[in-house]
Amino acid sequence: MLDLRYLAALTLLLNLVSATSTQAQSSTRPSRAAIQAHLSFLADDFLQGRDTGSPEYEIAARYVAAQFRSLGLEPAGDDGSFLQPVPLRRTQLNLESAKVEIKQGDEVSELTWKKDFLMGGDAAREEVSVTAPVVFVGHGVVAPDQGYDDYAGVDVTGKIVFWISGAPSSFPSTERAFYSDGSVKSEEAVKRGAVGVLSISTAEMAERYPWERITKNAGSPGYRWLDEGGNPSSFHPELKGGAFLSHEAAARLFEGSGHSLEEVFEADAENRLESFELPVEVSLNRHTTHEEISAPNVGAILRGSDPKLQKEYVVYTAHLDHNGIGEPEDGDEIYNGAYDNAMGTSLVLEVARLFASTSKHPKRSILFLAVTAEEKGLLGAEYFVHNPTVPVESIVANVNLDMPLFLYPLADVTAFGEQHSSLSGPVAKAAKAAGFEVTPDPMPEEVIFIRSDQYPFVQMGIPAIYFNPGWQSTDPDVDGRAIYMEFLTTHYHTPSDDLTRPVHWESAEKFALANYLLGLEIANDWERPTWNEGDFFGEKFGR
Repeated sequence: MLDLRYLAALTLLLNLVSATSTQAQSSTRPSRAAIQAHLSFLADDFLQGRDTGSPEYEIAARYVAAQFRSLGLEPAGDDGSFLQPVPLRRTQLNLESAKVEIKQGDEVSELTWKKDFLMGGDAAREEVSVTAPVVFVGHGVVAPDQGYDDYAGVDVTGKIVFWISGAPSSFPSTERAFYSDGSVKSEEAVKRGAVGVLSISTAEMAERYPWERITKNAGSPGYRWLDEGGNPSSFHPELKGGAFLSHEAAARLFEGSGHSLEEVFEADAENRLESFELPVEVSLNRHTTHEEISAPNVGAILRGSDPKLQKEYVVYTAHLDHNGIGEPEDGDEIYNGAYDNAMGTSLVLEVARLFASTSKHPKRSILFLAVTAEEKGLLGAEYFVHNPTVPVESIVANVNLDMPLFLYPLADVTAFGEQHSSLSGPVAKAAKAAGFEVTPDPMPEEVIFIRSDQYPFVQMGIPAIYFNPGWQSTDPDVDGRAIYMEFLTTHYHTPSDDLTRPVHWESAEKFALANYLLGLEIANDWERPTWNEGDFFGEKFGR
């Protein structure tokens, strides 16, 4: 018998599908009512935070599929369906097995879980441990194009490397984003013969995201997508252990080295980090259990009108998942993810409605994609670009929507990625037509361009844009930056990102229009987007 809670959710789903699909045929302007209807369903407590692989996520996916069907769009999943099941491995660390021991001379001390360190499970092995000397390697970055090498002068063969998150602030924002990627760092560590990794946050990030907040949901499962052979993605078997340390715990590793953590942070701020061996040996141990699960991406196509260009695609993405049930705050344990990213998904649905309402379709086809497991590491988008339901070489551009905040009357937008390709032209036209100014990335240190679902497309050589509201308000008495930062420090990835958050709906409608116009510009251009000559990402990944 179907659980009554799910039955109630499905009843609500059907009512909303009926109401919004009726409206969908009547308007070619962005609709607050339609966006609000989607948001009200996707961020409702019924869906329990839409955790990847949960029944509630499945309901959310089928809701999105039903919306696509109601618009008359073609399925873009597997086997004629709107759904593309993504095979995942869920890894659960046995917390009692998680151990980090530091040996300094004859003295051995054990760190405390959650107070001193965090670690995840192993994606392939149940039992794994390693004991090795430790080498501090700055940021763990090797960037020949920047004349920078954190491994110069040190040998890490058979050793555990210890790095600060991120990349040098002296790097241009593009290069800083790329070299901050943990997978890039891990590959470099493996090349150099390392057997484990320890890491800490920068001093700046520790202020923005305190340890108490980072550890709130410590011990949650980890996830990897699986290839046809059942092998986990981005797995390095050479690395037999890893841990993320608090600054207090990390400071102990420097004792007797002639350096201190404070000195290291000062050197980082002045871009003069040096690598050196530490007089310690660290042991890392963990036991992991594995479970194979599946959670779908949801895809649909609006077929283009030009006989030739309809074989090419502009892809809109937004992640449908959030963090499910977690550590309670003020008695609330549901991490609804209203802004992150029920709002982004709702806007993609509204953009799809706008395209479907036009009397003539754009020249190129438009593929709308709600992806799974973004919160687990961009896994749904990664899986899609490696297992595309249309030829990957036919995808000309990606437009991503993730956590757009409408907390004040919006005057500007930031188009992450616009400086890398010819998409800067359509961005400028779309933003101006919607009444927005385009402003540069206000937080380059956050390396946002590699942290959302556009990045797997970029890694496949596809130019991408991540449109996001900026910090400027049309109301001169409003400090947009302060409001934005207050959301990040107070509500981001907490239960309070729910339907009680305020929404400036006029800004949401204008933002939906900007995203629609951006896709329209790209889809109607006879020339497909290109990487700018000499662009870092174009040189690194461009086809």
